[in-house]
Amino acid sequence: MNSTDLYRDITDVAHGAPHWLRTLADLGTEGGLLLLMAVAVLGWWRARRGEPRAVALAVLVPVATAAAYVLSEIVKSTVDEERPCRAVVGAAASIVPCPPEGDWSFPSNHSTIAAALAVGISIAWRTALWLALPVAVLTGFSRIFVGVHYPHDVLVGLGLGTLIAALAVALLGDPVTNLVLRMRSAPGRWRLLVAA
Repeated sequence: MNSTDLYRDITDVAHGAPHWLRTLADLGTEGGLLLLMAVAVLGWWRARRGEPRAVALAVLVPVATAAAYVLSEIVKSTVDEERPCRAVVGAAASIVPCPPEGDWSFPSNHSTIAAALAVGISIAWRTALWLALPVAVLTGFSRIFVGVHYPHDVLVGLGLGTLIAALAVALLGDPVTNLVLRMRSAPGRWRLLVAA
């Protein structure tokens, strides 16, 4: 897997971009994830008093995201791909500091997390799809733009996050819905999470 030429093209454009755009891309790498997390919390908040299935889907968003992150880390430690900001000869310097050696490139954790959040949010709260999916894609792209990931790192990360979120819903949707029903009939302390 190699997307070095595209990486060079994107980082060259990044270096020619206005300072405000480079700053926005730097902020967007973390800001996109924070925005998606806020939307996930808002989705849970609005679903918590709704149908048990809606609550279950909202609860599965962070579960799927955590699972996607763990799997991404396992793949990273298996593949050991050097960051392009260190490995690509003749490329423009990264806009942000290159992560330390041993912080591998493939796949992009930011992209994996962003996709898992966005897909989970889109399944749990369909109207949020128009915000969540573009934010996930832009968050992934920003990792290339700032110079710390190859395009294939981001594409695989987006695919991995999407797959894990979809699998979580397919495999855990019914069991978590049943759990919500049981918790709603239990006294006291669980009511905040799955309010009736």
